[in-house]
Amino acid sequence: MILIADSGSTKTDWCVLQEEKSLMTFQTKGMNPFFQTAEERIDMLRQEVLPRLPQADVEAIYFYGAGCTPEKCMEVRSSLQQCIGQEEASVPMCGRVIEVNSDMLGAARALCGQQKGIACILGTGSNSCLYDGRQIQANVSPLGFILGDEGSGAVLGKLLVGSLLKGQLTAGLKEEFLHRYDLTPADIIERVYRRPFPNRFLASLSPFLAAHLDDPTIRRLVLDAFMAFIQRNVMQYNDYTTLPIHFCGSIAFYYRALLAEAVERQGLTLGHIVQTPLSGLVAYHTASVPLGQP
Repeated sequence: MILIADSGSTKTDWCVLQEEKSLMTFQTKGMNPFFQTAEERIDMLRQEVLPRLPQADVEAIYFYGAGCTPEKCMEVRSSLQQCIGQEEASVPMCGRVIEVNSDMLGAARALCGQQKGIACILGTGSNSCLYDGRQIQANVSPLGFILGDEGSGAVLGKLLVGSLLKGQLTAGLKEEFLHRYDLTPADIIERVYRRPFPNRFLASLSPFLAAHLDDPTIRRLVLDAFMAFIQRNVMQYNDYTTLPIHFCGSIAFYYRALLAEAVERQGLTLGHIVQTPLSGLVAYHTASVPLGQP
């Protein structure tokens, strides 16, 4: 049995493979080592993952996650090993292959396979890389939703509430927004500055934008955010004018028409736009790369 996971700050998509065929998929909470302790990760794995796994030997785990920087990969690997890999665990490891990589490498392998290209994530956060067909060759640091993360759900939410509260958008949108989400300006300040995971809260507001794309001020806000992502990230890579630019993530998928327009306005080549990289990762680890190999 092979486990493949694609984890963001909000959710994790899991796929269980047996004999190179997808046996089942399921979803759990996100598993970001920058925001969780080892105990919280292990608790989530035991409560949400282990009960769903078949009683079969686990040959390998391929985990791709947000926050999985080189120094954090060992922490996540240790959590997986403690929860799933111990011999006394209900689902033991046989092959002892546990590979933990960044969600960016996961997106690149899923979107590009073994071809060179530029891979981008637009979800709760945003990221991008130049990929050579196997590994990341260059990465512009996303810097998070305060300093960067252009085009992400968190930044779209931040731009939305900032513009609404400052009266920069069409009249009436502020009242409609506050009523829809049952919020006050004070509530927004509380959620952004004093409560945990403000990025998740802000990203949860982005559907309001999607529902009002016919409003010119909303459309301009979203289009400008995607243009900023391309200019400040994609256009820093070598060969960006000739390589296909691929996207994955909920924001990329649901705003794909405006995203495609932003790419076209820069005269660049648009590649794939998918909601989740999981199916691409399954293809990569079953067809492109023999199982048990990174």
